[in-house]
Amino acid sequence: MSAMTKNAPTKTQARGLGKGLSALMSESYSPTAETPRERIAPQRGENGTVMTLSLSDIQPGKFQPRDHFDQGALLELAESIRRNGVVQPILVREVSAGKYEIIAGERRWRAANMAGQQKIPVIVRDFNDKKVMEIALVENVQREDLNPLEEAAGYQRLMSEYNYTQEELAVTVHKSRSHIANLLRLLELPEDIRQLLLEGKITMGHARALSGVPNASMLAEEIVQKGLSVRQTEKMARFGKKGSDEQDTRKPRKTADAHDNRYTSSSQPAPQSVAFENTHRDPDIMALEETLSENLGLKVSINDRGQSGEIMIAYNSLEQLDEILRRLGGSI
Repeated sequence: MSAMTKNAPTKTQARGLGKGLSALMSESYSPTAETPRERIAPQRGENGTVMTLSLSDIQPGKFQPRDHFDQGALLELAESIRRNGVVQPILVREVSAGKYEIIAGERRWRAANMAGQQKIPVIVRDFNDKKVMEIALVENVQREDLNPLEEAAGYQRLMSEYNYTQEELAVTVHKSRSHIANLLRLLELPEDIRQLLLEGKITMGHARALSGVPNASMLAEEIVQKGLSVRQTEKMARFGKKGSDEQDTRKPRKTADAHDNRYTSSSQPAPQSVAFENTHRDPDIMALEETLSENLGLKVSINDRGQSGEIMIAYNSLEQLDEILRRLGGSI
């Protein structure tokens, strides 16, 4: 891993972010304790102190990576708030006298407005823009609230505004560097393909296969019309790139060449042997591997033996192991 820049997150900082908002809240909140509505609000408390603010004194965060909020989910949350109130405070920072900006918890703020609430419990923290952007992104990634393009845009913003590298981002959000790279490539796709991805008409696997293909938009339409799988899309994409490949006459043919150790050397496996192996694997298993890898942001391998088998998840740090356990519902 490359050396961290002065402003880059350290491993310790990344681990703290990975633990979620609870690691950022110095004082826990319980709705059975002093009722927030009984407090005088607004009043400035020390950082980490729970206080109550009027909803009108709070504004959405400018670093919120989410562009879309599911209205059905918001309505359900609003109904829960009507019955039980806001159980968990939102995280805010003061931006001017008596005015606050959301760092994390915009869904609860929106739902509280829909539920007709006047006030909401908050925790005030004094964070700079860089820290706020990190927290907002990590919280949404952990809760799986972002679509792939929103997640990619969040990573791109941290890279462009705060000079993060892909390796540093991987440490911060506990994803593999290849996961970061694959997401960033989605931003280079034509607008019509990105829209298909947003609408759920194609998956991230489809979109990734179309990256860099000259006739990508035309292929995307065919994918939707015919309901093609990711594997079929990858095959089509290879044919789409074939023209430029064939212009390179220096590339060897598949026939064995005594002077080409890529095909004759016994010490190195031939690329064709790998392709041959892959064609004899169950395409459904390969597609499942890819889906799990994309969802976890880590390399997943499945060894299928018919009625039994094993799933292997590769991780490169204890932080990534923590994230795997969290996603699986376990703990250390």
